[in-house]
Amino acid sequence: MDKSAIDTSVRSEAAVTAQLQNLVIDSRDVNEFLHELCDYAARAVSSSMELPVVCAVTLSRRRRTTTAAWSDQQARLMDEIQQNYGAGPCLHAMNTGTTVLVPDTRRDSRWPEYGQAIAELGQLSVLAVPLTLDEDARAALNIFAPAVNAFNSTALESAELFASHAQSALRLAVRVAAGQQLAADLKAAMESRTAIDLAAGIIMGQNRCSQEEAMAILVKTSSGRNQKLRTVAENLVAAFSTRGSVTHFD
Repeated sequence: MDKSAIDTSVRSEAAVTAQLQNLVIDSRDVNEFLHELCDYAARAVSSSMELPVVCAVTLSRRRRTTTAAWSDQQARLMDEIQQNYGAGPCLHAMNTGTTVLVPDTRRDSRWPEYGQAIAELGQLSVLAVPLTLDEDARAALNIFAPAVNAFNSTALESAELFASHAQSALRLAVRVAAGQQLAADLKAAMESRTAIDLAAGIIMGQNRCSQEEAMAILVKTSSGRNQKLRTVAENLVAAFSTRGSVTHFD
């Protein structure tokens, strides 16, 4: 049996795409999606290779590199150890955009200290696959296996195919999150605008002035009290609603 052959769900591009799209839909935010992605990758590869592999995602954005997600705490630890060393297979994959294979962590000459550190944790092979995001962000999917030469050419090709679908889903998750934030910002802006318009209307009714003059009063009060315009407006509306009277601003 070829232990590195990927199971049917992973081999099927349609199945992988559908599963990752479901993860995007079902996840509350990008962080949750990344954790679900790690879990999915670990389960699929573990099942196909009959090895208990673990996965982590390293993310670099705005010159800050972090372990963004992990399938279990050991995967998180091994990824963070690599960042402490400042070099390793997943950092190299992320920074160069190329897949990195470490067949035997005990004998790897490129990152010997890191290799020995994770070998002591029982992980003897590493496969790191880059995830292409945008100009400001880079990432890599890191798969750790407790056996030497765990990943052959078939496993490597399958992992790269999986990563290509994963990065597309991650871009979608980021766009969805951005859209949700935009919607929240628009809602907040509309609520702010509503409070300001109501406050201006109250001032216009009490002072028999124009909207422009009412706005000038609000702005002057905001500046004098060193409060945001929306806060001043909300306080006035709240006072009017509670007491049925009006606070005059001089």
